[in-house]
Amino acid sequence: MSYQALYRVWRPQTFQDIAGQEHITKTLQNALMKEQFSHAYLFSGPRGTGKTSAAKIIAKAINCENAPVPEPCNECKACRGITDGSISDVIEIDAASNNGVDEIREIRDKVKYAPSSVSYKVYIIDEVHMLSTGAFNALLKTLEEPPKHVIFILATTEPHKIPLTIISRCQRFDFKRISLPSIVKRLAYIVEQQKLDVNQDALMLIAKACEGGMRDALSILDQVAAYSEGIVTVDDVLEVTGMVSGQFISEVVTAIEEQDASTAVQRINDVLDRGKDPNKFIEDLIFYYRDLLLFQTSSDLEDILMRPSVDDIFRTHAEQLDADKLYRAIQQLNESHQEMKRTNHPRVLLEMAVVKLSQSKKRPNPDAVSADSSEIKSLQDRLSQLEEKMNGIQTGNMRPDAPKQRETRTPRQAKKNQLPLPVNEMKKVLSSATKDDLKKLRSSWADIMNKIRTKNVAAHAWLLESKPVASSGDAFLQAFKYDFHCQMVLENKSNIMQMVEQILQEVIGEKRKMFPIPHQEWEQMKESYIQENKTNRQSQSESADDSDPLIAEAEKLVGPDLLEIKD
Repeated sequence: MSYQALYRVWRPQTFQDIAGQEHITKTLQNALMKEQFSHAYLFSGPRGTGKTSAAKIIAKAINCENAPVPEPCNECKACRGITDGSISDVIEIDAASNNGVDEIREIRDKVKYAPSSVSYKVYIIDEVHMLSTGAFNALLKTLEEPPKHVIFILATTEPHKIPLTIISRCQRFDFKRISLPSIVKRLAYIVEQQKLDVNQDALMLIAKACEGGMRDALSILDQVAAYSEGIVTVDDVLEVTGMVSGQFISEVVTAIEEQDASTAVQRINDVLDRGKDPNKFIEDLIFYYRDLLLFQTSSDLEDILMRPSVDDIFRTHAEQLDADKLYRAIQQLNESHQEMKRTNHPRVLLEMAVVKLSQSKKRPNPDAVSADSSEIKSLQDRLSQLEEKMNGIQTGNMRPDAPKQRETRTPRQAKKNQLPLPVNEMKKVLSSATKDDLKKLRSSWADIMNKIRTKNVAAHAWLLESKPVASSGDAFLQAFKYDFHCQMVLENKSNIMQMVEQILQEVIGEKRKMFPIPHQEWEQMKESYIQENKTNRQSQSESADDSDPLIAEAEKLVGPDLLEIKD
């Protein structure tokens, strides 16, 4: 016989084999022993949690030759026949491909016939939420009052799509995601039986990757066992699943906390260039901060952490980072994750999130702020003086020698003014810029970006959402869509800007100086430049008119309002 996948070989054959669903298996076992099982069941829950397996185990238990039993014996003719599918009285139906009214009517017509080889006829309808409205209506009456020898078991991953009239006719059991310890325990047993050599940390990582589904866990184990040579290690699991190692996440978090945005972005680009998904990476980053928060709360919560093990770097982060900072990091990353799902450029938003975290400063602790009585008295006096001045303003008696109120700026304006933009030099570039120079530069910009990517991945990421907007023979303006990308280039001008200018000279054969500018600032500068030129032309025209003696004499005769001057 050809090779069978592990999830097929190790499909649960008894209730004891179903991991992590004790609240369901115990109830069903008691009902089987008392022969108080229902005529219709609804099993709902995530994929790979044992719904269909539990349905087949019920079918075997009620038809077992030793019934009533809490577990099928899996040795009698009925149990073996149901296991291998040779008994026609246990019918499995895939509602995804048999969702019409005709298929349900066929069931309704045949349900009245007694089973041929066992005591009960069992209908297992998988993915029942895929049935059409007409099919559900056709099933209603039969589901409510089936013959005594018939049992219906409905399974679904989306119970909210099932009509309430169907749900009310069934006993409902909600299967939950299987916990990490339960998955690891089951995997360890299977690994021992299969004689596979798997590292314990690798098992933990597989359990984390399967997201609570045992079938997915066995599929990953099967794939990793085929990929590895000898012992299955954490690196094998990371390579097969596309996950990022805990050590790599720790390095990124270290760079963030050291406010080293350049290193953090560089590390992220390294892993994304290897084909990792930006959305999966930010999820791993969120769970890392979540694990830090739980570990700070109590070391007893170590069993529910998403990481396989607690290393020294993780412990250091847990000791150094305060809870408020972890809350803010999780909140900011979660907001960025939601935005990444709605954009075509998730990589850019991931970089923005990491740079924001790197630039955020630790807030002062209010409890650490102290002041003596003299300072408090001084503040109270100043507050009284301010109240007197405000009263004077309201009554119109403001003293002439009162100081003017200091002009305040919003954080957004302050942030913009922090960018060191050489405005005068940029205006000189605009005054000598030509369309031909800009066209020549833009036609070669794709080649320039390709060369930048080979030399500096981080610089390529920051320049990706920018473009040349004006160029003369010796300089050009580069407008950036995102302000923080422009800021990163300006902060690293000695490396990035010189590299861009050198590559530009290699590609087009001309040396041009680069001036980075945020897109919004560029729009304002362009509008201001156009307005200044227009004003200058009008002034020159008026001065030219005033210098003509003939025009001056005409104005004396008829007045300037009635005078029209034509060239």
